[in-house]
Amino acid sequence: MGRLNIKVVPGASRDQIVGWLGNALKIKVTKGKANEAVVTLLAKTLGARRDTIEIVSGHGSPAKTVDIALMDNDVIQKAIGEPPTKRLH
Repeated sequence: MGRLNIKVVPGASRDQIVGWLGNALKIKVTKGKANEAVVTLLAKTLGARRDTIEIVSGHGSPAKTVDIALMDNDVIQKAIGEPPTKRLH
């Protein structure tokens, strides 16, 4: 099972994955039911069924944790893109 930390930004002109914001995936959604939009967008992006994606925390918050059954983190990151690595100065 894979897990993603997500930062949801409501009120966008369209639903889209923006990219990584630290260790969280930033997703913009149109107004309405943000949780449903997040699940639908992730399912489409990952080629997964909606019923394999579950928001496990942050139901009423912009910061959410999502579990994706039948996929590990490596598969998820390849589909979405790698998160940025921390650089030491």
